[in-house]
Amino acid sequence: MEPRINLMTNKLGAKVSKRIYNVNLAIQEASLSKSLMELVELRASQINGCGWCVDVHTKEAAGAGVSALRINLVAAWRESTVFTEAERAALALAEEGTRLADAHQGVSDETWDQVRKHYDADQTAALVSLVAMINAANRLGVITRMQGGSYDPGMFAGLSN
Repeated sequence: MEPRINLMTNKLGAKVSKRIYNVNLAIQEASLSKSLMELVELRASQINGCGWCVDVHTKEAAGAGVSALRINLVAAWRESTVFTEAERAALALAEEGTRLADAHQGVSDETWDQVRKHYDADQTAALVSLVAMINAANRLGVITRMQGGSYDPGMFAGLSN
């Protein structure tokens, strides 16, 4: 399967991609760990079936020091013992915020309460924004059929500003 279009070589696609990248830089200013953000993005990407984003966030998680065990178990985090209560709250938010069409309630009050128990207002805003942005990126990747396997960590560093 070949990608339908390379957004990075298209003038408008590159402009949009750069803006998405810069939004993500703003999210990274919150006091959330890089490892947590990568696990959240990885889980949403798995749900959405975005091979490109699974590749990106698997490699970035490893680069942030997340163990192979935790990376492999994020798909089954509810049935795993390797995630903290705070990480579980963030992963639940990622899943419920990604599966909006699957649940009429969107994010449950229980999940929201758990997120607010573990994260302050800025961290919560960052998590909500992170879930929204990874879902946007997943849609770009799935619609254009971007394939996983070729991502090199840091390859987008030149997109800032």
